Amino acid sequence: MSAGTAPGAPQAAVGGWATPRALCVLAPNPSPMTLDGTNTWIVAEPDSDLAVVIDPGPLDEGHLAAVVTAAERAGKRVALTLLTHGHPDHAEGAARFAELTGTAVRALDPALRLGDEGLAAGDTVTTGGLELRVVGTPGHTADSLSFLLPADSAVLTGDTVLGRGTTVVAHPDGRLGDYLDSLRRLRALTVAGEADTVLPGHGPVLDDARGAVEFYLAHRAHRLAQVETAVEAGLRTPADVVAHVYADVDPLLWPAAELSVRAQLDYLREHGLIELP
Repeated sequence: MSAGTAPGAPQAAVGGWATPRALCVLAPNPSPMTLDGTNTWIVAEPDSDLAVVIDPGPLDEGHLAAVVTAAERAGKRVALTLLTHGHPDHAEGAARFAELTGTAVRALDPALRLGDEGLAAGDTVTTGGLELRVVGTPGHTADSLSFLLPADSAVLTGDTVLGRGTTVVAHPDGRLGDYLDSLRRLRALTVAGEADTVLPGHGPVLDDARGAVEFYLAHRAHRLAQVETAVEAGLRTPADVVAHVYADVDPLLWPAAELSVRAQLDYLREHGLIELP
């Protein structure tokens, strides 16, 4: 977690059309953790009347209705709902949204699904001619997924990569080793030219996907080194490590930062770099 900003020129406004196939509807749930609010994404082929919604967001009737209205104004009918992960700010409204639209809800976690089909890394979702490729990106949570939109060279990252700052590794469900592997997986997509733009779950769009992912990898390496140094200096509790290492972060975010520190401490222990009970 950091107050820093990934490279690339973020769009000034959150919400509206980000690519020819991706329209953002911003949920009214701003907070230090959700930034401007949750980005609910409507994705569709320009010449199709069918759309996919990714992350309906919180259980807010006004927001859910606004998503349906935005799709209709674009000449689309919502045909499918997908979830990047199960945190309430992304998924709490999914069941109600499914009622409003008559759609199935597909997710990695079976507990979040409505319908017979789930999602898994390597799957391809096709609706109304639209193609979305499912990329496994655990780490923020165990069930985190990203969605590659090849036609727009864009990747919808949920909370794995944010439009501003960095994300939390939500220990114990989230694991740092998994998260680093996920970032490397995303970097491989950017190096291959398959993803140039990040469409995040929070914050503005980033037009330099490779730079953003490399920023995240460098940031994680830096924080991990800081945590290791703090332990070597005698700090023993996660709270003490947070106060020392995350002094540049708003104290309101320290509880979330402590989750990341716990994940970092686990990683360092697992790799034999520190000894702590």
